[in-house]
Amino acid sequence: MRDASTPSTENMRHIPGGVFAMGSERFYPEERPVRQVRVDSFWTDETPVTNRAFAEFVKATGHRTLAEIAPDPADYPGMPAEFAQPGSLLFMPTSGPVDLRDFREWWQFSFGTDWRHPHGPDSSLDGLWDHPVVHIAYKDAQAYADWAGKALPTEAEWEYAARGGLAGMEYAWGEELAPEGSVLANYWQGQFPYQNLMADGYLRTSPVGAYPPNDYGLFDMIGNVWEWTADWYALPKAGQKPAGACCVPSNPRGGTERESLDPCAPHVPIGRKVLKGGSHLCAPNYCQRYRPAARHPQPVDSSTSHIGFRCIIRDNKEDMPS
Repeated sequence: MRDASTPSTENMRHIPGGVFAMGSERFYPEERPVRQVRVDSFWTDETPVTNRAFAEFVKATGHRTLAEIAPDPADYPGMPAEFAQPGSLLFMPTSGPVDLRDFREWWQFSFGTDWRHPHGPDSSLDGLWDHPVVHIAYKDAQAYADWAGKALPTEAEWEYAARGGLAGMEYAWGEELAPEGSVLANYWQGQFPYQNLMADGYLRTSPVGAYPPNDYGLFDMIGNVWEWTADWYALPKAGQKPAGACCVPSNPRGGTERESLDPCAPHVPIGRKVLKGGSHLCAPNYCQRYRPAARHPQPVDSSTSHIGFRCIIRDNKEDMPS
């Protein structure tokens, strides 16, 4: 079993601490305002955690992911009894244009789908060992981080690393999504959710490292899979100082668990964490979240075919968030 007291920095990159402009004014309201933030130095995984690495963790610990455990109907009032089976949310392309306001058109809860069976109950990891592990709920990601002696990044740490030292750019590589037609990340090409042109050659996830790294040497910070962070989701505070203001906050955190609850589903008191980076399902016509500033709330009890994670090690471990 791995000695978590002396975590390895193999296949990690050191990110020097600094100040950066967090957020964006150009896309979605939850990214505003752009504000100055300081983070301390840390190490971060070069890539999302792969199926190969997650299998090592499972072999060492016997961990069962949330998707492999049948839900307790008592935790979900009103849930039909036949839904009390292990499974996860699986993306299924539609046959044609649909109402993009209704995600139920392309997501289905698939019984028997989990990290070992990422594309459905009859699928396997053949040919996918170097792809990001998916169908990972928040507690699964946290359990892996604990075993490895690492941590999940805060939203600020994640965004700082994703920007790669490029100040004020909308994308991890500059101001254009596809400069000179180059596809620099695994996002959806075509009309979502029915027409995937596969200009990059990948229908779903891609092997880690298939695209160029950012200027910090990090792969897949944009696209491929969304990544869990340690922060509870909340909108930036109205009183937060905009970029250029004095009193730059250090190592900021997100909201509280209570603040993270979905106001559109008050009957479901399940906290939501911040996801970052977008995924292979983000498309120009639907979800332009293949950017460092982009963020999305995800219930901690939920796993899907496009969510994974990576880990960090902080230089100042006394500043470890709870």
